[in-house]
Amino acid sequence: MAVTKSNLAMRLLTAAVAVPVILYLLYGCPPIAFYCLAFPAAVIGSHELFAMTHPGDRVSQILGVLLSAASSLLVYFCGHDPRVLLTLLVAIPLLGPLLTLIRVGDISSAALRACAMGFGPIFVAVPMTMLAMLRRDMGDDGPGYVLVTLMFAWLADTGGYFAGRFLGKHKLYELVSPKKTIEGSIGGLLGSVAGALLASLWYLPAFPLAHSVPLALVASAFGQAGDLGESLLKRSTGVKDSGSLVPGHGGILDRIDALLLTSTIVYVYTMWVQR
Repeated sequence: MAVTKSNLAMRLLTAAVAVPVILYLLYGCPPIAFYCLAFPAAVIGSHELFAMTHPGDRVSQILGVLLSAASSLLVYFCGHDPRVLLTLLVAIPLLGPLLTLIRVGDISSAALRACAMGFGPIFVAVPMTMLAMLRRDMGDDGPGYVLVTLMFAWLADTGGYFAGRFLGKHKLYELVSPKKTIEGSIGGLLGSVAGALLASLWYLPAFPLAHSVPLALVASAFGQAGDLGESLLKRSTGVKDSGSLVPGHGGILDRIDALLLTSTIVYVYTMWVQR
């Protein structure tokens, strides 16, 4: 998404309001408080996704949002039970085609809508819930792991913007996102590494540099892929922004597209390495 000077100013203003709220929820409140922020973000992001894949079909949009909300609640409150996770992993993809049979509409786009209904809740709602689970499940280090996850995504976005603006010459993936450059992608990787250094050397000493820097590179690469993936969805559905809820950023999905991947990467890392 192109960023003009006025748009950049609006982004900075939005961040100035949002960051203190996020920090307070992370460090000054019980874990459930942060989930109360992650849950509506997951629901609204899901709605924006289904508005793109099911334009004009309010019933299907509502069904998709309900599946997303149920997925988030089940993962957060029952996620420690493998039976729940396995059932969710199987049931949601199966419900996509079944629910589409009820709302067939234009047969030429039915396959797209069936797949979107089946993967949308797992693509948007579950990763956002994992971010809240990091806060809850990692004890005293939980706020720090959430913060470094946010930094992996947002510092990559910042580094990519400035590197792309001042140094960008070579297109990264012109078919999907014409304005993104290889130089911007490298700047994004360096931005995430800066976030890893801040975490390990300052507020999250339990996250050693030997882990944080490689994880930053992996998370940033996947996060940029998530950004491109959302750009692909928007371009294929003829949408410029997923919404207009966040000033200077477009919709919620525009703001969390990279975060969906970075939160998954960090949560899987903590699950396999830190526990």
